[in-house]
Amino acid sequence: MGLAAGGGAFRTDLVPVAMSFPAHDLTAAMPARLPDEVASRAALRRHYDTVRRETLSRTRGLTVEDQCAQAMPDASPTKWHLAHTTWFFEAVVLMPNGFHDTVRPGWHVLFNSYYESMGPRHPRPERGLLTRPPLADILAWRQDVDRAMQQLIDGVDGRAWPEVELLARIGMAHEAQHQELILTDILALFARHPQEPAVRLEAAPDSALGQGGVSPELGWHTMSPGLYRIGHDGAGLAFDNEGPAHDVMVPGFAMASRPVNGGDLIHFIEDGGYQDPQWWASDGWALAQAQDWQAPLYWAERDGQWTTLGLQGRQQVDPNEPVAHLSFHEALAVAAWAGARLPTEMEWEVWARQAGPEDWCTRPLPHGLGRVWEWTRSAYEPYPGYRPWPGALAEYNAKFMVGQQVLRGASHATPSWETRPSYRNFFPPTARWQFTGVRLARDL
Repeated sequence: MGLAAGGGAFRTDLVPVAMSFPAHDLTAAMPARLPDEVASRAALRRHYDTVRRETLSRTRGLTVEDQCAQAMPDASPTKWHLAHTTWFFEAVVLMPNGFHDTVRPGWHVLFNSYYESMGPRHPRPERGLLTRPPLADILAWRQDVDRAMQQLIDGVDGRAWPEVELLARIGMAHEAQHQELILTDILALFARHPQEPAVRLEAAPDSALGQGGVSPELGWHTMSPGLYRIGHDGAGLAFDNEGPAHDVMVPGFAMASRPVNGGDLIHFIEDGGYQDPQWWASDGWALAQAQDWQAPLYWAERDGQWTTLGLQGRQQVDPNEPVAHLSFHEALAVAAWAGARLPTEMEWEVWARQAGPEDWCTRPLPHGLGRVWEWTRSAYEPYPGYRPWPGALAEYNAKFMVGQQVLRGASHATPSWETRPSYRNFFPPTARWQFTGVRLARDL
């Protein structure tokens, strides 16, 4: 997903020259014209407030202790997410524009994620050991940074406004990614608790599918061969890895009308899918055997019924809901077992642009039902002519373009304003703790 420091008095060694963003550098990498709804300072203030409130809303019901623990090296504590997203606005937007009053001693080292050019970082696997600063201090820091951001948005000189607006919008898109991680990471933590507590307690509607709780029969959308244009077209903000837009030649293919659901996966299990190496790639089979995979992550058989742990706690698997928490290796195996394959990311985007968002994403649903990120067969590689963002933000996506697989779409935890057909999510093929599933494709 491309997810990402303070010293006592302001420390220049923690904010290298590379963090200065001349307006012409950014406007060369970002669209020159922004959407009308974010073109004014007032609109940006409202959007900023909405994003920051949404982050806090996702911690509702969590104790201080919940927010300090770390489930595994790949996950982060909720407290760290709250701090890191605040650090991003401070380090990337505020400090290059002269705002230093919010900086706390030593915090840049604690809450920098992976930006080598911005100085040393606390080891990722040890974020759960950061009992200090306490959560209350992190929340107070968030308020200080929010006030400084409002002052900057209201008071920045008109000549610097385009650069500030772009950086602020990058920061909000970055925070949206961490909003999803807050939920996936706390679910990973609660999965290790003997009582498996629920993240969300509010009642869920009958189904996120909007079809009376019954998943439609699997159908196929046929796509004609031809030359198609994919990638971000320059209208509105997107991450640098989504562009430039370019033409791709795609052979004819068919895309499944819905993701693989719980009923499909139960059939895979009952047919011995986790015990039959013919469906698996070599690395996936070795991993499944070494870790004794018998079902998707968080699934367990109780009293003869398959159950899964979600945001509402452990519940019986709904055969009509899309399956989540599948690795790329499992997705490959399920597709092979079904007599199909995974789509390439080019095929996925060509299909998504014609199908419409109602077919591949939905609004965020707090009860834990809905769509899933969909694995593709494509390795995470740069597009032809790709240029990363300038300065330290070049590290945001470019350096991860090796050893990762692309996922497309959105999950029920993805903020609705961060969904678009060009969005390129990515994770290593072994990842299971995200809301990741599979949509089948096949050749014509």
